[in-house]
Amino acid sequence: MHLLLTNDDGISAPGLLALKQALEPLGTVTVIAPSRNYSAAGHRKTLHKPLRIDAARLDDGAPAWVCSGAPSDCVALALLGFVKEKVDLVVSGINPNVNLGQDLTYSGTVTAALESVIANVPGMAVSTDARGTADYVQAGQVAAEVAGAIGRYGLPSGVALNVNVPSGTLKGIRFTRQGWSIFRDQLVERLDPRGRPYYWIGGDRPTGVADEGTDFWAIENGYISITPLQLDLTAHSALAALLDWKLSYP
Repeated sequence: MHLLLTNDDGISAPGLLALKQALEPLGTVTVIAPSRNYSAAGHRKTLHKPLRIDAARLDDGAPAWVCSGAPSDCVALALLGFVKEKVDLVVSGINPNVNLGQDLTYSGTVTAALESVIANVPGMAVSTDARGTADYVQAGQVAAEVAGAIGRYGLPSGVALNVNVPSGTLKGIRFTRQGWSIFRDQLVERLDPRGRPYYWIGGDRPTGVADEGTDFWAIENGYISITPLQLDLTAHSALAALLDWKLSYP
């Protein structure tokens, strides 16, 4: 296998190094990661300025590439032709916090994996729970197991996997659906030294509805969560209701 690795925490993040080391036994590994932290960057594409890619090295001395763009830019540039060899799987991570529920739309880790789906290349995002000390070795072992399974079985076209690994002793694996986040965001308004207002989005750490079968339930109960994702955001269940609307324009 030829695996393309990226992340949203930057080229120097320990999770990226752990991921590279865990996946090396599976085949050839190419690393292209952002030059800085892009957490919560979402699925962005840089079109208003040029992008640069420079040679770099990881902390173990392994060669890598560092990109001035976002995680999804790293994947797009690689698959559009910067990487000359065919890529079999894109893996993004290891993020030090789990990506569950609506966090998926914000997550640079997850959207990097989704960018690969646009190019018809299988993608996988890997995150772990850092409420204690992030166990990147354990999460890397899980990533290698899942990546190997993708190599053996493949993925349906248009599908990426969102893999979340809880901290501590693992009870097993659960294939899950995306859960529902509960955000407790608050607008914090302050004044700068010149009296001009500025704003922070603050509040308590979000939680989620831990219905059985969801990603939240799996993590809360000590299971690895693997959720298949797709880019089709159509609310198919709502189409029938919309067809009953009486609209006449023009």
